[in-house]
Amino acid sequence: MAPSNPLANWEKVGDSFYRKTPVYDAVFDEEVELENYIVAGAPYGGAIAVYRDENKPFRLRDTQALRSGIDIYSCSGKLINQINWDQATIRGLGWSDKEELLVVAEDGIVRRYFGLDGEFTSFSLGNGAEEYGVRECRFWASGLVALLSNNQLIAVSKYDEPRPRLLAPCPEGEVSSWALSPPAHTLSRSVEVFLAVDKTVYLVDSNEAEDKILQDGPFKHVSVSPSGRFVALFTGEGKLWVVSIDFQNKLSEYDSKSRVAPSSMNWCGDDAVVLAWEDEIHLVGPNGAASKFYYDARVHVIPEFDGVRLITNDTCEFLHKVTDVTEDIFRLGSSTPASVLLDSVEQLEKMSPKADENIQRIRSGLPAAVDTCIKAAGYEFDVYWQKRLLKAASFGKSVLELYNSDEFVEMTEKLRVLTAVRDFKIGLPISYAQYLRLTPEGLIERLISRHEYMLAIRVSEYLEIPADRIFVHWASQKVRVSTVDDEAVCKLIVQKLDGKPGISFETIAQAAYDEGRTHLATQLLDHEPRAGKQVPLLLSMEEDEVALDKAIESGDDDLINFVLLHMKSKLPLASFLRTINSRPVASALVETAARTEDTELLKDLFYQDDRPVDGSNVLVSEALRQSDAERKIEKLQLATRLLTDSKDPTVVLQQKLVSEASQLLKAQEALDKDLADHSEFLGLSLNETIYRLFRAGYGKRAHKMQSEFKMPEKTYWWLRLRALVAKRDWGELEEIAKAKKSPIGWEPFYNEVLGAGNTKLASLFVPKCTTLNPAERIEMWVKCGMIVKAGEEAQKVKDLSTLEVLRTKASGPAATEIERMINQLRPRK
Repeated sequence: MAPSNPLANWEKVGDSFYRKTPVYDAVFDEEVELENYIVAGAPYGGAIAVYRDENKPFRLRDTQALRSGIDIYSCSGKLINQINWDQATIRGLGWSDKEELLVVAEDGIVRRYFGLDGEFTSFSLGNGAEEYGVRECRFWASGLVALLSNNQLIAVSKYDEPRPRLLAPCPEGEVSSWALSPPAHTLSRSVEVFLAVDKTVYLVDSNEAEDKILQDGPFKHVSVSPSGRFVALFTGEGKLWVVSIDFQNKLSEYDSKSRVAPSSMNWCGDDAVVLAWEDEIHLVGPNGAASKFYYDARVHVIPEFDGVRLITNDTCEFLHKVTDVTEDIFRLGSSTPASVLLDSVEQLEKMSPKADENIQRIRSGLPAAVDTCIKAAGYEFDVYWQKRLLKAASFGKSVLELYNSDEFVEMTEKLRVLTAVRDFKIGLPISYAQYLRLTPEGLIERLISRHEYMLAIRVSEYLEIPADRIFVHWASQKVRVSTVDDEAVCKLIVQKLDGKPGISFETIAQAAYDEGRTHLATQLLDHEPRAGKQVPLLLSMEEDEVALDKAIESGDDDLINFVLLHMKSKLPLASFLRTINSRPVASALVETAARTEDTELLKDLFYQDDRPVDGSNVLVSEALRQSDAERKIEKLQLATRLLTDSKDPTVVLQQKLVSEASQLLKAQEALDKDLADHSEFLGLSLNETIYRLFRAGYGKRAHKMQSEFKMPEKTYWWLRLRALVAKRDWGELEEIAKAKKSPIGWEPFYNEVLGAGNTKLASLFVPKCTTLNPAERIEMWVKCGMIVKAGEEAQKVKDLSTLEVLRTKASGPAATEIERMINQLRPRK
């Protein structure tokens, strides 16, 4: 096949060239009469939504024609999906930049279709939309504005978080046309609407409706340029105006010489405007320069940021401005280095020496020529000219000693991808500039939504992009359409995805569950390595115990607690406790949480788990926290009752202790009534109670309590000693010193009294410390200040050296006495 002329379909409009590139032919079947349909196209060469125009005559051919629905096609005419529509009349049909179809009904209900599979979410515009009815809609990448029949405007800024809000009140009058400027192009960073009412245009935002004070309306069409810098207006007299966005400067004017308003007006890039009648297109550039195109049938215009797609029953074309790099190379008579370099390739193929002459002639500009050829290749749809331009670039860089080939390699990769997706079977006629903005990941998403999994995987592998999203979508779709049994589907999916990194079986299992295949969903989740992904879906599937086991296997306490909280709020308490009883980890976590947050649950847990001691401990702790004696006693009696039937020695001991605690509380309550004006004894331990009785002078009461509670004698004597010392009851201590025996010995008496500063009384206990050795008793006498007594102890054991040490500490008569003792022990000469 002979190569196409690179200048074919070029049209000069003012100082610039535009070209109409044929992309596909024989697009739609004859049965699809596009002149009777409303057509909306997704950006970046995306899908086309077709809906019957109810204002056009309806020719009944068969029963299928009665069906009301939206058909989704590729740009090559391949039917992707058919969506039944049984709601109110459609007043708005548009696309997001993620190729989500937005359908707005007259009653204000908006459906957002995603993935091209017919799945959707919906929301209501509210704000009077149902009462007054939606008249028209305008869309941008992530939002929309709806015009109601009462001229009120409702804006939605985010499709994924729709929060419809009213814009400023609009003036009354006939709205002849309107357009919006998206938030990215406004100073306020919120959507602004240009509303043509009667003779003028209003700029409406969330705060006010500003009159631009025009007198030449009504304006049949209003359109904002892709960059948001210009506004195009089509007057009732058939004239096209282009003004600055602030309406201060009129930049150009074009007279279409048609009193019939065009069916649509769109921008072609940022420099030209396309006026479309049924079968006629006017391309209007700066300063009113224009070119006209004629068709045999109705033409639909789909705007892109870098041009427009022109759709008829027979053709799909891309009308766009010729880029500077392309014009440099192909313009008639061009002698730029890039043009010469392209010619050199032809001369090289002819083995002509002129090829080398050309290279030498552009030697200084050769690097720039190579770059220009590489860039120009990206803007070509014709594979032949892509290859020629890349071959020219390859020839040029082979002559250069130093040239970075990264850009050449990247362009080669991009063109291979673009050529693959532009194929008629795929139908994605995306331009190079659109591809850069959409990104490779975005392009792969579009292939996935068309179920072109093999091509998507090849593109991902070629560009070294993770393919897990593709495999997951394929598996989810397989789950939805498969008719074989669950085991076979699960086995097929697992085999296909084995060894593939990053696969989320949770997403696939969710698809199975949504299809009502719960068993398959459970099987698929067994292959999900991340418990955090398994558990939430298992809970939504009401597989609570499986979810709990998976959470326990993960070892993640937060995840286990999440499941436990869900189960506790859902199940009867007895069922919940039985469930965790066989799972020690879960039971331990519930116990830990309940200790600080829910003691009633803790008691129920211990009862269910047959742990009476732990249960009684909870009741004892509650008793200790009570301020009222009756409540304390009541809690302790419950604790005792809980331990009654057990034969376990440990439990018996616990029961005895709890019973004694209850008995002690009763005794303390009686003491407070008899001996104190306020609650002085209640809540004290037995030791503290007896100690306080001694200090208060109630020794008999203390002795009675010792008998009642069988307190050991040693403990009792210690408490008595410390209480008497604390109250400085020296007389009582002297009486005690007359006793023959003490259960705790006499040394504690000596130490406590001496510590209280009464050396005289302390000395009474030194002779009673018969179990101590002489050296210890000597030290005790010294601490009491009785050096002579210490000397007597040393003399008894004939310890001369100690006496000599004591002599150094003695003074006065005591020194004389110590000296006498020393003399008695010294051997006579």
